[in-house]
Amino acid sequence: MSTTPTNGPDAATVEVVRNYLTSAATEMQRTLIRTAYNTIIYEILDFGISLYDRDRNLIADSPGLALFLGANDFALEKLIEHVGEENMEPGDVLIMNYPYWSSTHTLDVGVFAPIFREGADVDAEDNELIGYAATRAHWLDLGAKDAGYVLDSTDVHQEGVIFPGTKVYKRGEPDEEVLDLIRFNSRIPDKVIGDLNAQIAAIRTGKRRLRELNDKYGSDTVDECIDRIHDHGEQTARDAVRDLPDGTWSAVDYADGSTGDLIRIEVEVTIDGEEFSVDFSGSSDQVEGPLNIPLGMTETVCKLCFKSITTPTEVSNAGQYAPLSVYAPEGNLFNASYPAPTFTIWTGIVSIDVVYKALAKALPETVPASSGGDLNDIMLYGEDPETGRQFVEANNDAVGWGATNDHDGANAVMHISETMVQNIPVEVFENKAPISFDELSLRTDSGGAGEYRGGLGLRRDFRIEHPVGALSIIQKTKKPGWGIDGGEPGAKNGIVLDLDDDADERVQILVDNTDLYDDGNTWAGFFRGNFVPGEVISNRTGGGGGYGNPYDRDPEAVLEDVTDGYVSRAAAEDEYGVVVTDDLEIDEEATRARRSE
Repeated sequence: MSTTPTNGPDAATVEVVRNYLTSAATEMQRTLIRTAYNTIIYEILDFGISLYDRDRNLIADSPGLALFLGANDFALEKLIEHVGEENMEPGDVLIMNYPYWSSTHTLDVGVFAPIFREGADVDAEDNELIGYAATRAHWLDLGAKDAGYVLDSTDVHQEGVIFPGTKVYKRGEPDEEVLDLIRFNSRIPDKVIGDLNAQIAAIRTGKRRLRELNDKYGSDTVDECIDRIHDHGEQTARDAVRDLPDGTWSAVDYADGSTGDLIRIEVEVTIDGEEFSVDFSGSSDQVEGPLNIPLGMTETVCKLCFKSITTPTEVSNAGQYAPLSVYAPEGNLFNASYPAPTFTIWTGIVSIDVVYKALAKALPETVPASSGGDLNDIMLYGEDPETGRQFVEANNDAVGWGATNDHDGANAVMHISETMVQNIPVEVFENKAPISFDELSLRTDSGGAGEYRGGLGLRRDFRIEHPVGALSIIQKTKKPGWGIDGGEPGAKNGIVLDLDDDADERVQILVDNTDLYDDGNTWAGFFRGNFVPGEVISNRTGGGGGYGNPYDRDPEAVLEDVTDGYVSRAAAEDEYGVVVTDDLEIDEEATRARRSE
């Protein structure tokens, strides 16, 4: 990457190239959405898309999942290291899901292709390599020991068939032996092969657009424009870091273990001039269950947090991350080493809020209080009663966002790790799986109390209409998030299971939180089992943390919250010191007395 501007292309040409690259990545995204077979890709948008220059520097990104921001960077380097750039041919397409290289779990499959100036009919030695295209997307099944997500693996080889950078297309022709290996190791081969083809279609779109750009301006001009784009990204990021206070700040929080234990996450953030570093050394060592995080994902967690406070409105490119360094020792929870299982990578999602918790000490007027802290994923699987085919469907649910120093947190918004993600519409989910929804509502009293209230989580009740398998890997069910400057944490995530008397024989609750509540319900975190008609899975998502002393909240704002159903009358009095009458009016005398206690 160049460090000084050239005297080549003018500013207008650089901007045309920048926007062309962004448009190309966006077009790749639209191609993937329109051709994918599974709802996790085309409804939820669980994918990441990237374009790279010939030196493997990111030039355009179009992630569906914010956590996949720059996530293909680490994987592409490992791919080239393993396969060798000299072994790349025009028309090659490679797949990778080896988690320690791919930066995520085995079902987030990366598909990569070199981009040559000419097509596959021209040999590599007579062809010009101009870049790379990459996609990653969530496949529904790839031969893991269990359908859907694996909750109790102790070894990566229990988590599915592994591809370390395998050519599925060679010089433009499919390798049918590799495709058969995929087909015969999936419970739902049609959808998996369909999604692979959708990713390849997206890559072909990116290849075509990058070739067109080079044909129009010439490779030298395009390369100089890309250098300018990277230089501008780096300079903008370094300027932003210099505006931040210097110092070191740390934070600790805990993720749910797969058997009900707690796993320590400790983050230390250091800002020194124009350098920004994040250190996970104080976190737990890697654990026996599938909660370990590959180093590549740890880097993407930090990229997401770093970008949000330095270049949040800029299209992503490699230069913007030059000031950032990330460290976790090998064998640490955030640098898992073979053969540690990594399937339930939600620990990484929890760590995003821990990075922000450290940053909140440095930037209390910029960083909000904690969010609900997870994706709150419920997955259903089994045999479709109408077609007899196997199916897997999942949905992520929104959480409350944390309050800031000048406004309440947003209600029921996707976690920051997936801010561009959608949930599956009720009608689509009921069509795809044998369930119906009894309720979808905001969760009263879930937002953390404060002068500015945390956003509310939601409640979604799944009623089982036909025998089906179901599971959850919801995090932050034992420890709540955090408020700022006297604000209270929001409600924890949790699942209420309304089951028949014989459910103990069918449903395994790996994380049982019933003892944390006194309401007669069965509360769960991780669970897996076979459910029968009439049983209900009620997903209760967490709220955001509050900001400031709750007693400083305007009583009229508290009354409005009560009227809207956001806060109960009991919570208004207990947490805010505001007494609301049966007629939904403020009892001013009682409120003054309560707030003076």
